[in-house]
Amino acid sequence: QGQLVESGGGLVQAGGSLTLSCTSFGITFSDYIMAWFRQAPGKEREFVATISRNSRRTDYADSVKGRFTISRDDSRYTAYLQMNSLEPEDTAIYYCAAQCTTLIGLSSAVRQESHYRYWGQGTQVTVSS
Repeated sequence: QGQLVESGGGLVQAGGSLTLSCTSFGITFSDYIMAWFRQAPGKEREFVATISRNSRRTDYADSVKGRFTISRDDSRYTAYLQMNSLEPEDTAIYYCAAQCTTLIGLSSAVRQESHYRYWGQGTQVTVSS
């Protein structure tokens, strides 16, 4: 049974940076695409970013493009989300997700929650103004 564990959340001032980590257990990490979603208070969970196997492709929500960078280190079974120029609107619980795939690229479904089998417990990111 696979498990994902996020870390790295916290409180940061607007304009600051944070790096989230998502470490996997019990899965063949290199066979999975990895993604980050977030859920702000009172809102539905939304897609943030995703990365394909072998890091060949990435995709970002428009709201974070140019500020956030998703990456992965298969040797450490870990995915990362580097977040720069943080804004109060980025305040949310951030979740990582994983889905096994034979694709090297990204399918059209990668922005949908239902695409992913494994989810982490979430890590809180709070950006103060």
